[in-house]
Amino acid sequence: MVSHNVVEHEPPPEPIPLGPDSLTWKIFGSLYFAPTGLFLGMVQNMHPGLGAGVEFHSEIKNEFYQRVVRSAYPIVGVIFDGPRARQTAREIVSYHRTIRGVDARGRRYHALDPGTFYWAHAVFFVQTLRAAELFMGGLTPTEREQLWREHYQWYEMYGMSMTVVPRSWPEFQGYWRTMVTDGLEPTNAAWEVYQLADNAPVPPFPVLRHIPKPLWEYLVRPSGARFYRFVTIGLCDPPIRRTMGFTWTARDQYLFDKLCAVLTAMNRVTPDEVKYAFPRIRAGRRRAAGKRPDSMAPPEAPELLWPAPEHRGETKHYCPVHADHGSTALTRFRQLTGY
Repeated sequence: MVSHNVVEHEPPPEPIPLGPDSLTWKIFGSLYFAPTGLFLGMVQNMHPGLGAGVEFHSEIKNEFYQRVVRSAYPIVGVIFDGPRARQTAREIVSYHRTIRGVDARGRRYHALDPGTFYWAHAVFFVQTLRAAELFMGGLTPTEREQLWREHYQWYEMYGMSMTVVPRSWPEFQGYWRTMVTDGLEPTNAAWEVYQLADNAPVPPFPVLRHIPKPLWEYLVRPSGARFYRFVTIGLCDPPIRRTMGFTWTARDQYLFDKLCAVLTAMNRVTPDEVKYAFPRIRAGRRRAAGKRPDSMAPPEAPELLWPAPEHRGETKHYCPVHADHGSTALTRFRQLTGY
């Protein structure tokens, strides 16, 4: 009689979300992270597959502010949602399932191609790294290594293939050098993101939407555009500047270094309540400190940030129509603000 031994394979352990002891919690989404936003969008979209997905499937030109702020809720939630972080990450993956097609050069793309999806995350990591290095006091070699380990742990939350992810900090550095030298293109989507600084309309949010249009057109937007363009080019690796056709002089670098010093000094004296004011981040930090019940759902984007009504049913959009925004005035306030 022949016996058959059945080998049972245990499922892989659940990924562990980042917590308040991580460097990522101290850096990602802080007030002094904000100047890196245009760099993030432009460099992510220089990847041919990712840029094609944005070019043919995104409405960012028509709803710039709503799209950017709305998307921040689940993105930061993967870091700050604690026990719910894995669910948030899988929801993000689900928004990308139908984003596929053929680009203008006949190349197939899919947002969930492992290399494409990881590139978006890799740029988030470098954005975090550079914000810390340049605007928030710098990092030691040990802290850079720690931040890389945290980025790996963070990416595990998505449940995507880890085969494309560099296995060490030195390996990631090699991956990044190769990508910025040989893997990126000046895609239409990258240019559209870069030019948003010049084309952005008056923000449609309370108070801000009452800015007089001439004041916005001739003073506020031009000065903001100059700042963001300058910071974006300053954050770029030299190969990225060459690919996009940007110029960067020794004087530019001198001024950029001075700006970094000013932002670093401001970061040291800014209270945490100001630095971490984004509702989803504030909620995560307060929950971790025991000031917000674990049972309370994280804040979701309010209706003024949702897509246009005709697009709200599309699976590619984060649109929290069924979210619990609170049944009393107090809970509605807490869900709006993260308190």
